[in-house]
Amino acid sequence: MMTAARSADSGLAGPGELDRYSYAEAPGADRGSAPAWDGGDAELSRAGRRAAGSRGRGLHGQLVQQLGQMIVSGDLGADRPLVPEEIGQRFEVSRTVVRESLRVLEAKGLVSARPNVGTRVRPVSDWNLLDPDIIEWRAFGPQREDQRRELCELRWTIEPLAARLAAGHGREDIQQRLADMAEIMGHALAQGDSLTFSRADAEFHSLLLQVAGNRMLEHLSGIVTAALHVSGASGGGCDRPTEAGVGQHLRIVDAVGAGDAAGAEAAMRQLLVAHPEVERVVPAPREH
Repeated sequence: MMTAARSADSGLAGPGELDRYSYAEAPGADRGSAPAWDGGDAELSRAGRRAAGSRGRGLHGQLVQQLGQMIVSGDLGADRPLVPEEIGQRFEVSRTVVRESLRVLEAKGLVSARPNVGTRVRPVSDWNLLDPDIIEWRAFGPQREDQRRELCELRWTIEPLAARLAAGHGREDIQQRLADMAEIMGHALAQGDSLTFSRADAEFHSLLLQVAGNRMLEHLSGIVTAALHVSGASGGGCDRPTEAGVGQHLRIVDAVGAGDAAGAEAAMRQLLVAHPEVERVVPAPREH
């Protein structure tokens, strides 16, 4: 198990604290020194101090979160060897937990395991950057600004198309569900309930992708949900709860219900223009 034991110089967190970093407290953290498992545990100590409470994922999930964020943040750089025995000792988990955690990270493209070479951290070019966990880790790490900008640009590309296609596949049950989510968002905004707002917002956009009739777009719903999850954090994002935003969601509902593909697309584009930087980077489509 992960126990409460810790040495004065290790900085390792106790039980329930090894789930994820809390980057908000150190956005400009110095990363000039080379990460190391040995030599005073400098990187592990920093990670332990930044660790936040467990999200109930169990030991396996906590270790995936911890190692994943250490890799994405650069604490464990590319080609860094990861020795399972050392990981198990430092985080006080079994070989099985370490092995399964590394398999999850390998599936995400963060590490590779090869005979006679061992497990090593892979370069960013090999990561599955569309994986929701990696999206979240990047959005709350040193790459936060790049990640949120890229998410905004990606949403600008896929969501107006999804809204257009959804208008051509109108279903009363989906339209009613979209209207319900917009109404919930309005009530949540009035009450200052950001959690309810974000959940309704995520379901709204996920529904649009699902009803577009394009399975590849539907597959991207998890990415949009992850984007909405991180967009409200400090430092930027494409979406911020406003009355105008709720009104724009209602316009999308009306356009989808009326089968107005062009109107639905235009309303979605207007909704996504929350930051001038995004509008400058991604030009609006030409009128035909």
